[in-house]
Amino acid sequence: MRPGVEPGRAVPGSVIPETAWDAAVAAIRAQPLDAEVQLICHVNPDGDALGSMLGFALGLRRLGFTGLRATFPGEFDVPEPYRSLPGAELLVAEPQAYAEPGLILIFDVASESRLGALAGLLDTPAPAIVLDHHASNTGLGDVSLVDPDAVATSVVADALLLRLGVELDAEIAECLYVALATDTGSFKFVRSPSVHELAARLIATGISPGDIARRIFDTRPFGAMKLTGEVLGRAVLDPAAAGGRGLVWTYATTADLERHHQRPYVLESLIDPVRGVAEADVAVVVKELTAGEWSVSLRSKGGVDVSAVAVALGGGGHRLAAGFTAYGTPEAVIGQIVPLLEDNLS
Repeated sequence: MRPGVEPGRAVPGSVIPETAWDAAVAAIRAQPLDAEVQLICHVNPDGDALGSMLGFALGLRRLGFTGLRATFPGEFDVPEPYRSLPGAELLVAEPQAYAEPGLILIFDVASESRLGALAGLLDTPAPAIVLDHHASNTGLGDVSLVDPDAVATSVVADALLLRLGVELDAEIAECLYVALATDTGSFKFVRSPSVHELAARLIATGISPGDIARRIFDTRPFGAMKLTGEVLGRAVLDPAAAGGRGLVWTYATTADLERHHQRPYVLESLIDPVRGVAEADVAVVVKELTAGEWSVSLRSKGGVDVSAVAVALGGGGHRLAAGFTAYGTPEAVIGQIVPLLEDNLS
């Protein structure tokens, strides 16, 4: 067992070569404890991005690092369910990010486009360590810790904390558990025993899965519920799409948000009820970012590799869950998707 690793916390297997793990540990250990360390996750951060980043930041703080800042590109709007995460006090708006940090750690980011203006930090002399689990990762950064077999970036974050000798505590565990639960659909979309073993280790620190689930998954503003009903009411079913496997899709606009006095984060969970349609293997939600610009979420039950669809349209993700940015009308966006579904049947 490695020094500093608590009993029962074995070093997990990974497709990431040990040389990469060693390089990441060396880059972190080479920094003085008062170094300016900048942690970054992707635009419009979700639970895995924020949870992995803040959990790892708290691990660094346990090691004695004092110059920690965490951020993400774009408007500084932390989704309500994640505002109470331990370590949230380390979050700063994009303009407050270090201009010339000593070390950069990037979480859940598959390409530079997901970093916005913060991608410019990759041109600084600071070593950049990337922790990710997207098969579509483009290989950004100096040290690449990318495991496409991992169900969440939090799995990679936990493995690096392990190699750094950081023992789990309840605050780190809560962040990593939120990340793990959100990216696995509350563990509905995983088969691997190792995922549940990780969850068990996190729960063993004293966190409450029930309280976390209520806060993250089961608490929504009344306006968000009304908005969801409206958006689901405009859903369209195309049973002939995807080689007869079926497609269901809908869209949400900024006007919908304004009408119901909601913030953009409430749109992220819209894909969940849409994907449950029995007659469709593929579900798509098209969410307006600005006039004519859309964030597109794709999900499959297994009949289509939606990551290949997303990559073809400039995005990325996983076989069953992916996304990309599109322009035009919702109908035009769906028009781009439909032919690609036929080309990427599983």
